Amino acid sequence: MASTVWKGHLTFGLVSFPVKLFTAARSEGISFNQLHKTDNSRVKQVIYCQAEDKPIPRSEIVKGYEYEKDHYVVVEDEEIKKMAPSSAKVMEILEFVKSAEVDPIYFESSFYMAPDDAGQKPYALLYDTLKRTGYVGVAKIAMHNREHIVIFRPGAHGLLMHTMYYANEVRRVEEFRTDTGLVKDQELKLAEMLVESLAAPFEPQKYHDTYMDNLQALIDAKVSGQEVVTPPAAEPAKVIDIMQALKQSLAAAKKPPASVATLGAELEKKTAGKKRTARG
Repeated sequence: MASTVWKGHLTFGLVSFPVKLFTAARSEGISFNQLHKTDNSRVKQVIYCQAEDKPIPRSEIVKGYEYEKDHYVVVEDEEIKKMAPSSAKVMEILEFVKSAEVDPIYFESSFYMAPDDAGQKPYALLYDTLKRTGYVGVAKIAMHNREHIVIFRPGAHGLLMHTMYYANEVRRVEEFRTDTGLVKDQELKLAEMLVESLAAPFEPQKYHDTYMDNLQALIDAKVSGQEVVTPPAAEPAKVIDIMQALKQSLAAAKKPPASVATLGAELEKKTAGKKRTARG
């Protein structure tokens, strides 16, 4: 299992038990290094002191907060640690809310919450209770020099925790509105039929990053000295008549996959060829 990112106690009422958190998800991508254009040699980022007009080592760097223009107060790491609230070691449940009431826009990062040996039974009790009732817990936790409001909920095999954005961190865009009065009943019915025709169980393993695949193919081709094949550019469809576009989309969604259609055409050709041979 991944390394622990937080360890402490989860408490609600008079119940308290030890838990630990593991990162549940991470982004993946292709990393590039910075090279000198003339000779492809690796370049380094130099930390430079403007006052002394010279490079300095990382060991001489301290944290500073700019309270006025070009005026800083130095804050030591030990001083920051001493300011940690009680939620740095104890995650206290503030309340329980219905899962449907939590807008996913507030979700920030995801973690697995696992019990230590002494907390197996109360953990299982809380997990099963939340699963049966449809509630999620709201709690406070301090980590990474911040106090977070978090939601924890039952997953397939245990509790999941999500750090949340605070209300003031979620952007409010007043112009972001949708006028459903523009939609006609017939258009809505066709759109619903199109959605139903494309409906499928959620299987995240069938999705992948095509952009990263293309970049990897580019790199592999360059390394092996082969020709780089550029993927075809997608041209967005020009929607003129929304009803016509919906009808065409629905008709296309109902057609069998291209591989099935091709196979059917090949079978028809073979059958026709056999009939001609039999006649001859």
